[in-house]
Amino acid sequence: MTWQARIHSALEERRAADAFRVRNVVENGAGRFLTREGRQFCNFSSNDYLGLSQHPAIVRAWQQGAERFGVGSGGSGHVSGYTTAHQALEEALADWLGYPRALLFISGFAANQAVITALMGKDDRIVADRLSHASLLEAASLSPAQLRRFAHNDAAQLAGLLDKPCTGQQLVVTEGMFSMDGDSAPLRPLHETAQRQNAWLLVDDAHGIGVMGEEGRGSVHQQNVKPELLVVTFGKGFGVSGAAVLCSESVADYLLQFARHLIYSTSMPPAQAVALSASLAVIRSAEGAERRARLAEHIRRFRQGLRHLPFQSTDSQSAIQPVMVGENGLALTLAQTLRERGIWVTAIRPPTVPPGTARLRLTLTAAHEAEDIEALLEALHDTRE
Repeated sequence: MTWQARIHSALEERRAADAFRVRNVVENGAGRFLTREGRQFCNFSSNDYLGLSQHPAIVRAWQQGAERFGVGSGGSGHVSGYTTAHQALEEALADWLGYPRALLFISGFAANQAVITALMGKDDRIVADRLSHASLLEAASLSPAQLRRFAHNDAAQLAGLLDKPCTGQQLVVTEGMFSMDGDSAPLRPLHETAQRQNAWLLVDDAHGIGVMGEEGRGSVHQQNVKPELLVVTFGKGFGVSGAAVLCSESVADYLLQFARHLIYSTSMPPAQAVALSASLAVIRSAEGAERRARLAEHIRRFRQGLRHLPFQSTDSQSAIQPVMVGENGLALTLAQTLRERGIWVTAIRPPTVPPGTARLRLTLTAAHEAEDIEALLEALHDTRE
């Protein structure tokens, strides 16, 4: 089979399964409303859970950072790309989350890949929740370590896998809050299980940080757990982008020597680090608490209304509220029907989620108003008539 034939076959297979992905060009898309081709939609597909991407103080911080540092970092942090803005953010994150060190990465995907690639050797074993993010599972499968998966949130099965002989080290991998189902990992049982076998726990808290726990410290703080490795990302609750790894002094020094994703990548623009510091200040403030309370009320209102509709969902108490559909084609049709009502939602289909679990991934944010939630529930109701 030629290159072109292989590509054509793969694309046709996706189209036939109603799994072909497309990008939609929007004029603006991170706030309460999204505009496409001149039409405004109420946006229920944004991960900007606290509505901070449009926050005037954070926008101005980025502008001020650009005025001082320019719009790029100019190189790797190991050469000339590590500025006082990066250092200040790392120190603030470490202090906030109670770790000795924080290291900044350009994305959560890069951070997860870097940690697993740098730490794991051929005699080691990774035991991952089977619903962990693609960045984690891909890094694990590409590493020389053995990969085993445990049933979603099943500490007992995790224990059985960790009990099996391993000549090297073992790393348990999970998310704090799962991006597609919106449910939380039982972090304390997972951590205790890992500790009994001298394994380390890596938690990717992309969807919990900023939103869960006191001062928005995330899932691990809410469950009073301190994993050996914590990855937090800034494209959700922080409203910006990028990521950080929280860890010990020695692990941070190790990653600075061996994490190729960090060493050989241009660091994030210092202006972005300035904006992230401003976002952190808002998250920790009374305003941040008010935004979390508003989001919690929206979640309560939506889940209460959804109980009266003939849709299946998950036991999600988070901003992520999946409406399970099953078939790819039906999910696409339902998403389009809602868009015709001025509500922007996205159909999530395999391979992003397991086969037969296509869904609408609805996300609620503090930027929404109560009337938006009621309009969404009314539109969902009307689609089933």
